[in-house]
Amino acid sequence: MAVIAPSRRIRRTPFTDGVEAAGVKGYTVYNHMLLPTVFRSVEEDYRHLKTAVQVWDVAVERQVELRGPDAARLMQMLTPRDLRGMMPGQCYYVPIVDETGGMLNDPVALKLSEDRWWISIADSDLLFWVKALAYGYRLDVLVDEPDISPLAVQGPLADDLMARVFGDAVRAIKFFRFGWFDFQGVSMAVARSGYSKQGGYEIYVDGTKNGMPLWNALMEAGRDLDVYAGCPNLIERIEAGLLSYGNDMTRENTPHECGLGRFCSTQTAIGCVGRDALLRVAKEGPTQQIRAIAIDGEIPACDQIWPIVAKGKRIGQVTSAAKSPDYHTNVAIGMVRMTHWDEGTRVEVQTQDGPMTATVHENFWI
Repeated sequence: MAVIAPSRRIRRTPFTDGVEAAGVKGYTVYNHMLLPTVFRSVEEDYRHLKTAVQVWDVAVERQVELRGPDAARLMQMLTPRDLRGMMPGQCYYVPIVDETGGMLNDPVALKLSEDRWWISIADSDLLFWVKALAYGYRLDVLVDEPDISPLAVQGPLADDLMARVFGDAVRAIKFFRFGWFDFQGVSMAVARSGYSKQGGYEIYVDGTKNGMPLWNALMEAGRDLDVYAGCPNLIERIEAGLLSYGNDMTRENTPHECGLGRFCSTQTAIGCVGRDALLRVAKEGPTQQIRAIAIDGEIPACDQIWPIVAKGKRIGQVTSAAKSPDYHTNVAIGMVRMTHWDEGTRVEVQTQDGPMTATVHENFWI
């Protein structure tokens, strides 16, 4: 595959110097920034993630900041999840929808105070949608992208590494909560969260200039823990059923189709712009939904949609797939029609290397 040509339109991150020194072998472009995809190999990175600790440059998870008297109102307009019970210091996974109920993003929202929020976004230009709503409804709120860059520490030894840099108090952070911790005189939000099921933290690094000092401090403190630069791992995220916006779901899908109905309190999410559309969806139920797919044989790289077929008719599609060393099968994420989404249903997946038999599962592996 051809390389990505350097350009000012593709931004480096505060941690790119560290990523390159660690020997990154591949990038993708995410929110107009460089996101590492592999260091040693996808499988070696996978094994290390499950046994040690990694530092991930996820600065591509840009923040959309809402600040002002109408910040909470605007935040509720964006999502069908009821935010009235959310307290400062909490993180919520929030499907973001348009007026049709279609998914625009699936970020994590952080409530800093009643009138200040961060939305840690997946790969879409959500900032423009949020600014348009604020302007169109004449809300008293400022919407901007602050100089905040997330750095993730993931893996079973993440607690030990973080305690060495931020102190033992960091161990007390509960899942999907955050606290404020000092690093070299700068206060940073640290959340127990991350794009893996191996446990860990996300540090919201305040100020580009503080990126490499923190990166270096984590690497130095974790030498005896076998710390290594890493990145979101394709195999592990599929095993865990962690969806990738723009890949496994798009604006054409509703949260219910994506298996995110549990994050939609549509009846009480008063003000959400997609509420009316999603009330109809919730009443009727989805006709297709995300499922785990185990594919037989030797599969190629899944860099295009693979149709799922049964008795000659297309009944879905696979959007992510990889060979799993731990589960001894090819794991995949697919969108499957209700006629074939039951556990154990046998189907055929049409890859670029030819058709492969596969089995539909209701639950993912992790």
